Amino acid sequence: MPRLILLNKPYGVLCQFTDEGGRATLKDLVPVPGVYAAGRLDADSEGLLLLTDDGALQHRISDPRHKLPKTYLVQVEGVADEPALAALRAGVDLGDFLTRPCEARAVAEPDWLWPRDPPVRFRKTLPTSWLEIVLREGRNRQVRRMTAKVGLPTLRLLRLAIGPWRLDGLAPGQWREAEAPADGPARSARPARTTRPAGPRPRPRPRTS
Repeated sequence: MPRLILLNKPYGVLCQFTDEGGRATLKDLVPVPGVYAAGRLDADSEGLLLLTDDGALQHRISDPRHKLPKTYLVQVEGVADEPALAALRAGVDLGDFLTRPCEARAVAEPDWLWPRDPPVRFRKTLPTSWLEIVLREGRNRQVRRMTAKVGLPTLRLLRLAIGPWRLDGLAPGQWREAEAPADGPARSARPARTTRPAGPRPRPRPRTS
């Protein structure tokens, strides 16, 4: 039976198991032999990463030809007005390619979101907005390039879901196993167990009245 692991990748962790420079990698979080990332997240991005020991499943999840939806939560600099959102939805010409139409909407900052370490740097004189973007493709740094193109530079980027698999309930650095689908990634994934890496528990987000 293939293994499928859902990981909440923290900021600054590389999507690989070794690094000659001594930077943080997946090996520091997931002590499971024989699994590899199905797709990638940049070191400066956070959120859901899938790992498996099955090459065919890895391909079905990561290959853009299968158009598996990927949901992102994005903090941007500036006000996300309707013209900017419409431009994102329609497809953005990034020079080397035109993005496919996607889903994009403005959302409130979620109250469950953990503080990033290190904190996001932003200009106090400019407002920030939060977006939810759903893509069915995945080019290098695509979300960041898309928001920058419509005048909304990305400050923070988290992946919330890949197809039926969601980040729900996972703190940064935490992972759980899910049931791998027998006939492709479109089936729902049933959570199995949750494992937290060694180290202090994440501090709860302070609330204001």
